[in-house]
Amino acid sequence: MRNIIEPTSDHIETAQPGEGWSHPDFDPDLLPARRQKGRGAVSNIDGRFERHIHQAVDDGWMTNLMEDQDAPRIRTTLGIDGARSVITKNQSPDVPFDRSINPYRGCEHGCIYCFARPTHAYLGLSPGLDFETKLFWKPDAPALLRKQLAVKSYMPAPIVIGTSTDPYQPVEREKQLTRSIIKVLGDCHHPFSIITKGALVTRDIDLIAPMAAKNRASVAVSVTSLDHRLSNLLEPRASAPHRRLDAIRKLADAGIPVTVLCAPIIPGLNDMEIENLVAAVRDAGATSVSHIVVRLPLEIADLFEEWLAANYPDRKAKVMSLIRQMRDGERYQSEFGTRMRGTGPIADLIARRFDAARKKHGMTGRSLNLDCSGFVRPNANGQMSLF
Repeated sequence: MRNIIEPTSDHIETAQPGEGWSHPDFDPDLLPARRQKGRGAVSNIDGRFERHIHQAVDDGWMTNLMEDQDAPRIRTTLGIDGARSVITKNQSPDVPFDRSINPYRGCEHGCIYCFARPTHAYLGLSPGLDFETKLFWKPDAPALLRKQLAVKSYMPAPIVIGTSTDPYQPVEREKQLTRSIIKVLGDCHHPFSIITKGALVTRDIDLIAPMAAKNRASVAVSVTSLDHRLSNLLEPRASAPHRRLDAIRKLADAGIPVTVLCAPIIPGLNDMEIENLVAAVRDAGATSVSHIVVRLPLEIADLFEEWLAANYPDRKAKVMSLIRQMRDGERYQSEFGTRMRGTGPIADLIARRFDAARKKHGMTGRSLNLDCSGFVRPNANGQMSLF
């Protein structure tokens, strides 16, 4: 049966985006959430804006049934996002770009650590299973992009595709929305970079390579672990590590600059792989590599602890202790400059190890130095005019 409670004032959202937030303590007699094969989140935790918190209560009938039955499968659904614009601006000093495009809301890759999960709360949906099963796409994105680029006041700068949700998640195979967006950018000679952990990116080499040859395109591939079991649990529907390395190789062979984002580094889970990760991606053809330590804003902290309890119960206390040591005793801190790197001896050691590995393999840190000089503005009549 379901128990519905009113959150106290301490648990109604008072924190600003990026600050700590957590559900109230749960009754130990509540039914535990059960992990589903192929999904990252263990539960559908209520979003921070909801007036009620739903809890599954054991009434004496369900425990034995739960032991005998698998958790019911949740199918992925796809809705339409009626956005009126497609380019999102930011002023963050932590990233080397000020504009981005995300073709999809939600992400079927199901990465448990994904910092975009809390955005589903704005839709009245859960940052948990809803985020990876209730997806939305922007069918008008190519037309909207062309319209935004046609505005006379628009000044070109590199656009990064996939900053929040992966542009090459499984649904892209059918919708080809990311490919359509790249076509528009290519037509306008507008510089862009792609962030993905999907090997499907190699499908679009025919569009990316000509732009890369003129220093107008690059790709960043996220590689979190070389351990297939850990990767499958952290990122259940993302490409396997060996497929990402193969994608890096194919992109590099096509003359496309590839950087690797080792993100996130989670102490106690994948930090022991740093040197092997850097060596593997260099061998595959990447020329630069950077890292981000795990971030647990808002609902993600509870989802991540729930995931640890379900998948690595013996490591949960240690991992959370190490994370708190990088966050001045908190699960997360949102300050610019430290939110992606952390503070303290553990965070410093991780950074030094990456610096040493880059130096050993002749790699650089991430940059986004793309040529904007050839931009051709689209006209309202569909023709092009030189910027």
